[in-house]
Amino acid sequence: MKALVTGATGFVGSAVMRRLLERGATVRVLARAGSDRRNIEGRPVEIVEGGLNDATALDKAVEGCEAVFHVAADYRLWVPDPPAMYRANVDGTRAVMLAAARAGVRRIVYTSSVATLGLHADGSPADETTPSTLDDMIGHYKRSKFLAEEEVRRLARAEGLPVVIVNPSTPIGPGDIKPTPTGRMIVNAAAGRMPAYVDTGLNIAHVDDVAEGHLLAMDKGRVGERYILGGEDMTLADILTRVAEIAGGRPPRFSLPHGLIMPVAYVAEGWSRLTGRGEPMVTRDGVRLSRKRMFFSSAKAARDLGYSSRPAAEALADAVHWFREFEYLAK
Repeated sequence: MKALVTGATGFVGSAVMRRLLERGATVRVLARAGSDRRNIEGRPVEIVEGGLNDATALDKAVEGCEAVFHVAADYRLWVPDPPAMYRANVDGTRAVMLAAARAGVRRIVYTSSVATLGLHADGSPADETTPSTLDDMIGHYKRSKFLAEEEVRRLARAEGLPVVIVNPSTPIGPGDIKPTPTGRMIVNAAAGRMPAYVDTGLNIAHVDDVAEGHLLAMDKGRVGERYILGGEDMTLADILTRVAEIAGGRPPRFSLPHGLIMPVAYVAEGWSRLTGRGEPMVTRDGVRLSRKRMFFSSAKAARDLGYSSRPAAEALADAVHWFREFEYLAK
């Protein structure tokens, strides 16, 4: 089987690429010029250079492929230029889907996010049927992913696109070279730079389990359906404490109210805009998101795909060990 993976230079995409290679697939990757290619160095993959909105590069990338895994996305909780995020996540997704349709690809797996799903006010786990609207989406990342998933579903209905949607929760583990917002949190916690926490929660999944879920979706997923690829629900306090134990550091000592963090987020964002130093450590959208526990159920993926996930403690340990091996904790 020949498969195209977009986003293979990134975190989840590189895990999907590795899993495909382990299965014996021929893998082609789409990579932007000048992108960080450490995750694909030394891998037996064919590289097509280009971006998500480059129709010529996309047509070349999908040619002859039986499957397309569209994993690439702009994942940031704060952006100085929001339209760029929509061009990547919405317009880029549409372009990849249409290129795959022109090439007659047999199966497409689109990587959405649990960010597009609704949440329960009581903190109980949400699933694929928990309702949500665009107005529920906090921040440009969630809004762009919501609109992108809606476009994928529209194309599946209108064009008969053979696409299956997967919604990863909070993947962690090896290969988070950027790192992602969650990866930065783990690095800071392991390095002892997070003495406090807010009352929230996340669903933690090992990135390799999420990658396997992508292949299961290709093999067994129903066209037009979506499947949560998650793991274990944990409070932020438990996550940070576990990371500190793994790293041999001090766990967070006290909880901070959300109202106290919001002014800090305003200052941090203003400083980032002024200095151009990139995404701030604390963002207004991040504080707003943390007001609810983001817990999810993968029961549908387990039942229909045979998906399973390892304990969150193993995922956290693998993440800390990888960040230590590649000296993120010393930076």
